[in-house]
Amino acid sequence: MTSMLDRPLKPRAFSRPSRRRRAADRLAMGLVSLSTVIAVTPLLLVMYSVIAKGSKAVTSTVWWTHSQAGITAFVAGGGAYHAIVGTVLQGSVCALISIPIGLLLAIYLAEYGGGTPLGRLVTFMVDILAGVPSIVAALFVYALFVTTLGLPRSELAVCLALVLLMLPVIVRATEEMLRIVPVDLREASYALGIPKWKTIVRVVLPTGMSGIMTGIMLAVARVMGETAPLLILVGYAQSMSFDIFSGFMGTLPGMMYNQTSAGAGVNPVPTDRLWGAALTLILVIAIINIGARVIAKFLGAKTS
Repeated sequence: MTSMLDRPLKPRAFSRPSRRRRAADRLAMGLVSLSTVIAVTPLLLVMYSVIAKGSKAVTSTVWWTHSQAGITAFVAGGGAYHAIVGTVLQGSVCALISIPIGLLLAIYLAEYGGGTPLGRLVTFMVDILAGVPSIVAALFVYALFVTTLGLPRSELAVCLALVLLMLPVIVRATEEMLRIVPVDLREASYALGIPKWKTIVRVVLPTGMSGIMTGIMLAVARVMGETAPLLILVGYAQSMSFDIFSGFMGTLPGMMYNQTSAGAGVNPVPTDRLWGAALTLILVIAIINIGARVIAKFLGAKTS
């Protein structure tokens, strides 16, 4: 007598999806594809316009090696070297201030005090900063540092205003990446006797480094294209300047605004400079993003 356990198991036959399910699947796939095309098309059109209209200025070697010192609005010549240096310097100062503070705040919220009263207060303040317009941040810095403390209008004041815009992006991105790191990795590290702070530095941060760098680059890209703080806290200079503590300084967003005021759209000379500055800003941000990706690859967790 054979039991049920002695009988050979027959492979289970899976029925094919019904026509209704196949039709629903194709409809969902079509809607997703259509949404992707709709979302990507404006980006491609913007990129095409900027490249087509800005390549004339960017392909000139003078553009990368000369400033606009002594060049009038309607006279062709000069370059964007002063604006490129000012934009990179501005982004570097903002990053040096924002990244350490943002990372420490995110680590505190994700690993230590997310549910404490202080943690809830920090979360609330980060949410408030995330919705603050750039012009409000610039007016706050102007009222506090320029009007109250009597400090001069400078690129440093612009950087302080942009830090307020960078912090919430960095904190939110870093916090979310730290929270999705598997708890098993932390517990395995604790089981080996490694203290919590070293676990965060050697295990948690490297595991989420790719997403953290993405958030940092989004924050840097946002502040490098801001114009309102430049108009309120520092003037535009057509010549080279490395002094962030006093005096005017040229930046790519400031150059675009300056060329717009000079008649871009009507006169071809400022129009070419306007599109050239826009394309240069995109290239600078793209280069910084690529560099950050390379750094994240070396700093991230090793899989082998």
